[in-house]
Amino acid sequence: MTVLVTGAAGFIGFHVAEALLARGESVIGLDNLNPYYDVRLKEARLERLRARPEFVFYNVDISDRHAVAPIFERHLDLTEIVHLAAQAGVRHSLVDPYSYVQSNVMGHLVMLEAARHVSGLRHFVYASTSSVYGRNDDLPFRETDRVDTPISLYAATKRSDELMSHAYAHLFGLRQTGLRFFTVYGPWGRPDMAYFSFARAIVAGEPITLYDDGRLKRDFTYVDDIVDGVVGCLAHPPDGAVPARVLNIGNHRCEEVRELVTLLEQALGRRAIIHSVPRPLLDVEETFADVDAIAALTGYQPSTSLAEGVPRFVAWFLGWNGTV
Repeated sequence: MTVLVTGAAGFIGFHVAEALLARGESVIGLDNLNPYYDVRLKEARLERLRARPEFVFYNVDISDRHAVAPIFERHLDLTEIVHLAAQAGVRHSLVDPYSYVQSNVMGHLVMLEAARHVSGLRHFVYASTSSVYGRNDDLPFRETDRVDTPISLYAATKRSDELMSHAYAHLFGLRQTGLRFFTVYGPWGRPDMAYFSFARAIVAGEPITLYDDGRLKRDFTYVDDIVDGVVGCLAHPPDGAVPARVLNIGNHRCEEVRELVTLLEQALGRRAIIHSVPRPLLDVEETFADVDAIAALTGYQPSTSLAEGVPRFVAWFLGWNGTV
């Protein structure tokens, strides 16, 4: 099969593209290599993918419909799309809100419009986020929970994507699965995320900021488990009766951030300098994924504990020769 992966130079997109290539699939990667974080890390991921003859790459902004359309016209054999490109980061949405609407809303619309004209397309899988649950305190989060009170612009844009996808499924029969990712971490990760920035600060002997003494809890999900779930979903498109759905994809464990810090300290062999501040309005107290639905569909079984995953990340981090 031929799979188009947007955000192919990003954290999850890179890992998904590698997994698909390892299975012998042809992958068409799209990414605009924006400078939200150090582009050298994105280029290093991309270099690994470009070493595979089955990989074709386009440097393109997915929100530019005039640039995207010719790519689809050139690859009429597309069978699946994994749409992961987005402007990520909850806090950055306070700094540059326009980029979130441009990338996440307009970009999603451009991809939907292009996808609906692909005659042989079997499945459109796209990235949503656990942030859509807002301050829901009924744990674990279930796909049937109400998600109409987002507390960040990032969450609002991703919920908009889910609604647009539902409309396109209804109007055009475009079979889609939206995946609500829960705190993905691991090698080749994003420097803006807490585990990465904590590791960098600990090595440099700089303080790290913990909210509420690190008592916030997250469903930390190792990237290999995420990839298994994404690829598994890709092979199970919705049936014609219900062409659109959303699924949680997480680790089904709820662990304190201070436990993450302890594991980083142990793996790095250094103590963290901790500065505790109150939790900001953008942050929720806990996230916890109910994964029964994706497990029933694909057999998804996340198997990597935080205690196993953090040392794997640190091993990569210490060997990474970029300055990020």
